Amino acid sequence: MSEGWTEAFLEMMAVERASARNTLTAYGKDLAEAAAFLKARGRDLSSATSEDIEAWFAAMGAAGLSPATAARRRATARQFYRFVLGEGWRTDDPSRRVEAPKQGRPLPKVLSSDEVERLIAAASARDGAQGLRLACLIEITYASGLRVSELLALPLTALARDPAFLMVKGKGGKERLAPLNDAARTAVKAWLEVRKTFIPKGDAANPWLFPSRGKGGRLTARRFSQLLEEAAAGAGIDPARVSPHVLRHAFATHLLEGGADLRVVQTLLGHADIATTQIYTHVAGERLAEVVRTRHPLAKKP
Repeated sequence: MSEGWTEAFLEMMAVERASARNTLTAYGKDLAEAAAFLKARGRDLSSATSEDIEAWFAAMGAAGLSPATAARRRATARQFYRFVLGEGWRTDDPSRRVEAPKQGRPLPKVLSSDEVERLIAAASARDGAQGLRLACLIEITYASGLRVSELLALPLTALARDPAFLMVKGKGGKERLAPLNDAARTAVKAWLEVRKTFIPKGDAANPWLFPSRGKGGRLTARRFSQLLEEAAAGAGIDPARVSPHVLRHAFATHLLEGGADLRVVQTLLGHADIATTQIYTHVAGERLAEVVRTRHPLAKKP
C-alpha cells in the first residue's frame, strides 16, 4: 500500500508543485530510506507510528548524517504525511512530533574577482574547442548568475542573436531575465564557431547550446564540475573551492560589493524569498571588513 502512496505523492509534487526532477529523486530516496528502516521494525509508511518515525530520525543522527541531510529527510516525511492526511488515507500524522535538527547556515564559498579572472584564463588556455567551451560556460555563469541546471538547459536559440539578456526558465517554471556582459557575449560568439565539434553524429538538429555526445545529448552538470576543477588546478586555486554554484555565489557577492541593491540581486538570482539572498550580505560584509583590516592605514600596526 505504501508504495502506491509514495508514487501518488511524487506525482502530486511533479504536477501540482512543479518540483524539479532532482528534487523528486531526492524525495523518492528519502522515502525509500524511511521504508527500509520501517520494514526492519515490521511496519511500512502506511502503518508507521510516531515512535517509529522518531526512531528513524534518531537513527539518522546516530549514523552521523549531516544536519542538512537529516533536515531534508524530515521535511520530506512531513510533506508526505501532510499529503496522506489530505487524501484521507490516514487520520493522524506520525511525523508531527519529530523535531528539526539545529543547524547553522554556512556561508557560501566565494571566489575573488582576481580568482575568477585566473579561472577564465586557465579555461581559455585549454586546447581548441575544449577551451572555448569552458571559457564560455564560466563567462555566462559569472555574468548572469544562472543555476547550473538553467545554464545547461539553454537552447541554441537563446543566444543565436547575440542578446544582452537571456530569458531563463527557473525553479517552478518561473521566467526571469538574466544579463550578459560583453565578455560573455564575446565568449559565446567564439564558442558558436566550434560548437559543431561536440554535436553527436546524426544529431545535426541538436537543440542545446552546449551539446554532448553523451546519452542526454547535452553537457552534464557532473562533467562541467570536473572541467571547472581542472581549470582551478591550472589557475593555482584549490579545486575544492570551485564549482558551478560557487560561480553563481561570486556573481551575487561581487554585485553587492559593487553597490547593487539586494532586491535587484534577488531578482537576478531568481530567489522567491529575499531571506535566501540576504546571506550574501554577510559574505560581502565579511570581505569588506577584511579589506579594511588589511588595507586601511589606521588598521596597520605601527
